[in-house]
Amino acid sequence: MEVVSSLVSLTVTKVLQFSGLVDKKDVLRSQKMEEKALEVYDVIRSIRDPEKPNTLEELDVVTEKSVEVQEIGEDEYLIIIRFSPTVPHCSLATLIGLCLQVKLQRCLPFKHKLEIYISEGTHSTEEDINKQINDKERVAAAMENPNLREIVEQCVIEPDD
Repeated sequence: MEVVSSLVSLTVTKVLQFSGLVDKKDVLRSQKMEEKALEVYDVIRSIRDPEKPNTLEELDVVTEKSVEVQEIGEDEYLIIIRFSPTVPHCSLATLIGLCLQVKLQRCLPFKHKLEIYISEGTHSTEEDINKQINDKERVAAAMENPNLREIVEQCVIEPDD
């Protein structure tokens, strides 16, 4: 289904470009952002769920559509991730957000700012959790806790490692 969506997006872009309604520079910028979003998705899709033996991708906690990338400067990007916990009262949603933060900070080869949110309406305390996972001091403090750090490491380790 995502392949079909990508093909439709590409077709619409080409039609708009040929009609003169869209500047070629805008098309190239849009394609670059889509490529960056796929690069980000490839990093987070293999994160393991803290409770289940599945990845976040397998559980549909993250999808390609949950990643947005915007250019905010020369070779600097704003990455926005919106994830959907498997249940509205998921007690590990904050931990999932922490895993996303840690893996992206470690693995992305380009300069970026990161915003991670729970998808609207998918968790009973999404506002509080969104504040926690985007607070750098709280993230740093959480990673100082040896028990939490060990759980995060188990979730973000690559299957090949």
